[in-house]
Amino acid sequence: AVHYPGLTSHPGHAIAQKQMTAFGGMLSIQVHGDADQTRAVASNVQLFTQATSLGGVESLIEHRYSVEGPTSRTPPNLLRISIGLEHVEDLLADLDQALMSLPA
Repeated sequence: AVHYPGLTSHPGHAIAQKQMTAFGGMLSIQVHGDADQTRAVASNVQLFTQATSLGGVESLIEHRYSVEGPTSRTPPNLLRISIGLEHVEDLLADLDQALMSLPA
């Protein structure tokens, strides 16, 4: 699943559209798997930097559940992503290869 207010399917899309002049570069995805598989995706990307801070010019990825621990309210399979200045096709290919590394 992809959570991004720029998508018309997002429940907050209409509100975001009224409040923003453009949609930003932050989104989250939910991996089809558990916390370990989600951590593996974050570890297998090559262009993204794993970081808690989601600000800067480089693309960043964070598995918040790992930071907060088992009492976290964040879903164990959620990754937060901040898109930087890298080429979008390179970032998509990097995410794709990391997701494809998961067992079927």
